[in-house]
Formats: sequence, C-alpha cells, structure tokens
Amino acid sequence: MKPSERNFARRVDLTSLQLFVAVCELGSIGKAAEREFIAASAVSKRLSDLEAALETPLLHRHTRGVSLTPAGESLLHHARSVLFGLEKMQAELSEYADGVRGHVRIHASISAVVQFLPEDLGSFIRQHGEVKIDLEEHLSTEVARAVQEGAADLGVCNTGSVGRTGLGQLQSLPYRQDQLVLVVPRGHALDGQGPVPFTDTLAFDHVGLHANSSIYLSMHQAAQQAGRAIRLRMRVSGLDTMCRMIDKGLGVGVMPQRAFELMRGLGELTCVTLADEWAVRRIELLARDFSTLPVTARLLVDHLRSPAE
Repeated sequence: MKPSERNFARRVDLTSLQLFVAVCELGSIGKAAEREFIAASAVSKRLSDLEAALETPLLHRHTRGVSLTPAGESLLHHARSVLFGLEKMQAELSEYADGVRGHVRIHASISAVVQFLPEDLGSFIRQHGEVKIDLEEHLSTEVARAVQEGAADLGVCNTGSVGRTGLGQLQSLPYRQDQLVLVVPRGHALDGQGPVPFTDTLAFDHVGLHANSSIYLSMHQAAQQAGRAIRLRMRVSGLDTMCRMIDKGLGVGVMPQRAFELMRGLGELTCVTLADEWAVRRIELLARDFSTLPVTARLLVDHLRSPAE
C-alpha cells in the first residue's frame, strides 16, 4: 500500500461512513441521528470532517434535509460495499462462536411480505433467537436495486416484473408461486364466474396499487395489448385498503389470492380467478452471490427455500 493510500485510510473512519450512509438513506441528519442514537450536531460534525478529509462536498444541505452531490453518490456506493464486506467478515467469524448470531437485511415486495414472510421469518427466529432481521417493504424494482447496491443482503420479489436487465448480475433462487385474482363485492356481475381473462374486467372501475407495482404494471401491459384502458378510479398503498374500497363499491381490484384469503374478513367480498398466464407469478430470492453470504443469511436462505422444494 502506498503512503498516500495509508493516509487516506486513516482519514476516513468507519463510524463516519456508517453515519453518512444513514443520512443518505433517511435524507435527513436529524432522522439519522435519532436512528443511530447520537446528537445531530455530532453527526453534522462528522460529515463536515469527512468532506474535509476527502476534499470535496458530499451533501447539499437544505431546509427539507439533504441530497447527494455526484461525489456523494460515488461515496455511498463504495461505503455500502465496505460496510457490507465488514458485516460479512463479522458473520463468518461468528461461525467460530457458540450459537448462531448475526444481522440479515431483507427488502421484499408487498406480495411476499403479506403472503409468506411473516410465517417463514417467525419460524426461523424461533429456531435462531439471537439473529436480528431487518425487513423493509419496497417495489420489486427497488428490491433488486437495493441488493445490487448492497443496501440489502437478500431480496424477495416477483422477478418477472423486474426483467433480466433489471436483475443485472444478481443470482436468484425459487421461493414461492402465487396466483393473482380479481376481488369483487358479493353479488357483482363477475361473482361466481369461472376463470376470466383480465380484459373482461376492463368494463368496470378499478382500485389499483402504485403505478410502479408489479401487479399494476402487468395489468397495464395486458390492457395495452388489448388496445383498452384501465378505468382506474383510485390508487391505494396497501392491499387491506384496496379491500375496504372495493367493499364500499368503489371498483374491483387485482391482488394475490393468498393475500385476499388472509384479508377476507375486511368486507363482503369474493374473488374470481384470472385466466391470464401473467396471473401466475414466481416470487424468488435475490442475492449478489448466495455462496458468499454471511453464515446467518445462508441459514435463512435454506430455511426460506425448504418449504418450496
């Protein structure tokens, strides 16, 4: 290592990198300070010292929080890689300790969170009580991006909506399969029908999810291919809200069948199977490299896959 490289390593400490990443993720020095249990003034001082050590501005500070400069974007990428490597080192060394300890960061789609992960993660924690799991819900495309950037160890999402380009060099393993259904009020014109093509639903108002959600993207593509438009009355942020709106007569909606079964008590609702091929979806596990995951994360992957095999 050259003397200049040694000096650089001494000028940049890991705590400052961790605080920098926290500020970037939360978009606010105050929120980062609260999460990391440190005074906001101390966080601000460390960021200023980091900028001085690197001799370049990293953040734009404004009244609503902070945003990254181009140099900050580059540092965030490298900082996450450094911290990821340290976490992996710690996890691998923990193999020599008694018991399994560790920390696994998971980003997952709403479908995976609602349908499968509560039971699967619950049974894992009962076996490995010292393992800490951080679970965040995101759109499928954002899940893949988080794993690529090292912000998450594992991703769980519908990879069909992400596409091969969106997955990049990520590895994937099968986890679950789900079936999309049309949720309607009891007594609706489609109540009691057999599997229906999605195009038959376009005569009715829809309650939809976020425009970039995998479900809505599939619906939009199917409508475009049929030369039709979705009569979207409103967008909602969650499947429970969708059920409540449908129960009040505001439209019909598409959601995974198992999620609907878990929420059946939210109103006088029923579901109709969709006949389209895209209505059967693969939910997969994502990682940069499964073989190099920390031991705790590898144990979790094995646990998540065991019921699916």
